[in-house]
Amino acid sequence: MNRLLVIDGNSIINRAFYGVKALTTKDGQYTNAIVGFLNILARLRTMAEATHIAVAFDVHAPTFRHEMYAEYKAGRKGMPEELHQQLQPLKDILAAMGLTLVELPGYEADDILGTLATAAAGKGDMCFIATGDRDSLQLVGEGVTVLLATTKMGHPETVVMDTAAIQEKYGLTPAQLIDLKALQGDTSDNIPGVSGVGEKTALDLMQRFGSLDYIYENLDTLDIRDSLRKKLADGKESAYMSRKLGTICRTVPVDTAPESYTIAPMQEATLAGLLTRLELFKWMEKLGLTAQSAPQPVEVAPLPKGLVEGNEALAELVALALSAGHMDVLATVEGDELLSLAVTVEGRFARFDPLAPDFEAMVALLADSRVQKRTHNSKPLFSHLLGRDMTPAGFALDTQLAAYLLNPLSSDYSLPRLLTEYGIPAEEPLHGFPALADTLARQVEEQGMTALLTEVEQPLALVLASMENEGMAVDREGIATFGRELTARILTLQAEIWRQVGYEFNLNSPKQLGKALFEDMGLPAGKKTKSGYSTNAEVLEKLRAAHPVVDNLLEYRTLTKLNGTYCEGMLGLITPAGRIHSVFNQTETRTGRISSSEPNLQNIPVRSELGRQMRRFFTARPGWVLCDADYSQIELRVLAHMAQEPTMLHAFNTGEDIHRSTAAQVFGVQPEEVTPEMRSAAKAVNFGIIYGIGAHSLSEDLSISYGEAKAYIDRYLHHFGAVSAFMERLIADATDKGYGETLLHRRRPLPELKAGNAMTRHFGERVARNMPIQGTAADIIKIAMVRVYRRLQAEGLQARLILQVHDELLVEAPPAEALAVERLLVEEMEAAVALSVRLEVDVHTGETWYDAKG
Repeated sequence: MNRLLVIDGNSIINRAFYGVKALTTKDGQYTNAIVGFLNILARLRTMAEATHIAVAFDVHAPTFRHEMYAEYKAGRKGMPEELHQQLQPLKDILAAMGLTLVELPGYEADDILGTLATAAAGKGDMCFIATGDRDSLQLVGEGVTVLLATTKMGHPETVVMDTAAIQEKYGLTPAQLIDLKALQGDTSDNIPGVSGVGEKTALDLMQRFGSLDYIYENLDTLDIRDSLRKKLADGKESAYMSRKLGTICRTVPVDTAPESYTIAPMQEATLAGLLTRLELFKWMEKLGLTAQSAPQPVEVAPLPKGLVEGNEALAELVALALSAGHMDVLATVEGDELLSLAVTVEGRFARFDPLAPDFEAMVALLADSRVQKRTHNSKPLFSHLLGRDMTPAGFALDTQLAAYLLNPLSSDYSLPRLLTEYGIPAEEPLHGFPALADTLARQVEEQGMTALLTEVEQPLALVLASMENEGMAVDREGIATFGRELTARILTLQAEIWRQVGYEFNLNSPKQLGKALFEDMGLPAGKKTKSGYSTNAEVLEKLRAAHPVVDNLLEYRTLTKLNGTYCEGMLGLITPAGRIHSVFNQTETRTGRISSSEPNLQNIPVRSELGRQMRRFFTARPGWVLCDADYSQIELRVLAHMAQEPTMLHAFNTGEDIHRSTAAQVFGVQPEEVTPEMRSAAKAVNFGIIYGIGAHSLSEDLSISYGEAKAYIDRYLHHFGAVSAFMERLIADATDKGYGETLLHRRRPLPELKAGNAMTRHFGERVARNMPIQGTAADIIKIAMVRVYRRLQAEGLQARLILQVHDELLVEAPPAEALAVERLLVEEMEAAVALSVRLEVDVHTGETWYDAKG
């Protein structure tokens, strides 16, 4: 028996488009609907166990229904451009995957579904119709099942609709659904139905009387209200016309032979090329496609005969590199060990291992500034060289960092992925690397980011390697003791919560907690998710006043996270030397900020006193001190400069309290009359503006009414007109260019700004407002790190930069160098960039991070 899967292409691509966040290629081609469609297709093939597949699409042309009723589908909005541009690429992909596409002018996809389903059932085959349109339910019958795409509690799901399911849901047969629609009409298709007869009334009529014909043949004697009888009488002609409009045609002149829809072999080269151009590399991996199958837009020279797997050519290549003054090098580093070097110089390719007699001569070139080098993922190599007391020099290009600048939305910057992405065929990575390096360097230059790459990101890789190698001293016993104290408090809280609820349960189970709070204790329930009541922090914060158990729950969560992540988790990361070596990630965030992991030191909670106490266990090495330098309100200073807001510029340049100054402006009082509440509100608005805060969020942050919050924001924007105009300009510029941009020309693509979905578009607007500010602040702290690192080296100090957290730098130094380091930190950080306002740095010194924080 054949198993035919018939897909309503237009319906599924629409659901995919609105169900997947905006995704684009580097050049702005939208791909979210394609990705969503392919994901849905994979699930449908599995559900149907399909042996044959047909994908039906509508043709943009009038159908027989338009000839019958000119207003059919009138008023329906056209397909958004960002969806329309994905339609043909999707069709090309499906065809290359071996699937059959079916479309015919004068008919809709529904009619093609009906024709193929009826023909399949007539041959004794099984047919599965995949659609999000309930009109197709009329096709269900012996051998025909609808796989209905729907959404439940915000989550997409596919519901199997057979005759029994339709009977259970509607109390009708599939055929009766046609008459149901004739009575109630369909606003989406502009099918009129009977005026005044809605869904509930129509369903009642059909369940009681069975058919449209019976209703009209017995209209005078039906047991219904006279008012309804009149509506039915007046709407008879409309009802029968609506039935014709709503009946799916099952005789469309398309090929119905099963063999026409057999899944054909993939056209691998064509499919790989399509997916490469759309940057859908995960789908290439799922389908087993490689870059060799893709088109070759980049010219690559044939593989030279100079590729040597052994070590005999090493001395020759060292001499050639010194003579040429440049080389490309790829290092294989695992842990602290350098396993191999692959090198290309002047068209010669070779790979060497540490057993080669002249291997150290090649390694020495990595610290020789006379030889300019290009590489990929330089940080591990830099870390290895620093461990040898060698200073890397002459590194002109890191292709990983270049690719990150060109596409910060990607999640994979590995060399094989980049070779695939840029369509560069390579028998081995080093062979394709020169072409990739040339391409990326050119594109970085074209986008005005060469200085950002060569003066900020690439030097920073050396700084981060040094910081990782240095690590930070920690008090192992102090952490263990603190963990035991937290555990005792956690157990006390758990017992108290159980007492307050009335029974024992798993506090870490949202489902059990939701039942305890909202069903058993009767607290006002928040939003409900697919798995039960939401018990997230936002929900619990609103319930603080409802019952004392909520405060205990919030404290319990804070302490369990603190204990699990930063006590138990950190103890396993401490080296025998008593230090932890966090990993600093340079290519992870979309704004340019550095992140850290193993452990994530940037996430240590500092708002609570207990969280701040964790900093007591981060110490200087015995006899040394920590110097902590922190930018003061850097994002607000960046905003003042970029917006050229006179009041803010004056406040910062005269040393005024910016929040007090803002409050005085917004509330129309003298600075000395500003109350703590006024200053707090002004501070929330000052920082909120950077993040595109709305009145709703501000009202929750300040525990005030929506109206009060809106008034705060309106007054702020009125008094700070330059900020308001600047924010609008950021959105307009990003919409026009397709990306947001920092002062140093770092870009963040913003396809969301042209999305048809309002929520997606509003998200894009928020990012357009805050990315240039946050990204510029991130660029500044990176410049400061490079300057501080180089200055410490240049002055021959023993002090070392060991940590960066947000806008804060931490240097470990001997006490005799502390004053010099403090001065150095202030000078280099404040001079990182020249703005219209002074960059101000607060610096303190202490034996622990807590003490140094001041």
